[in-house]
Amino acid sequence: MPQDHAAYVPNELLGRLVGLRLYSVQFVMDYVQLHFDGPTQDMPVLNCDVLPVVETPAGPISSGQVGYADALRALIPQLVVATVEETGRGLRVEFDRGAICLHPSVGEVEGPEIALLSGFTDGHWMCWRPGEDSFEDIG
Repeated sequence: MPQDHAAYVPNELLGRLVGLRLYSVQFVMDYVQLHFDGPTQDMPVLNCDVLPVVETPAGPISSGQVGYADALRALIPQLVVATVEETGRGLRVEFDRGAICLHPSVGEVEGPEIALLSGFTDGHWMCWRPGEDSFEDIG
């Protein structure tokens, strides 16, 4: 992310995931890391400090439901086809056969951050927090 936070444009950085492949899902204690790769040198990682909902053809699956980890893993090795970042919807990463959605309720946010996207060779990154940017409706 540029040092001038006021210059942040929603979905500009998240949109750079379009065309990249989800190649790894890593569960780490109380959060999940989504690793992407593609034709560039970028190796972005989306740290989800609030566990995302996985939208599947059969319906949404949330953390704690049977099949949650399987639903996330089933998105490997799909390509990102679209992203959405906006207030009221949070973050959405779409694949051909599903989506990862991050728009927690106030009660689901346990720490100061909702998600962090980093790993771009140009050094750009973004940290989403309750009450800020696309999560200004949470907080």
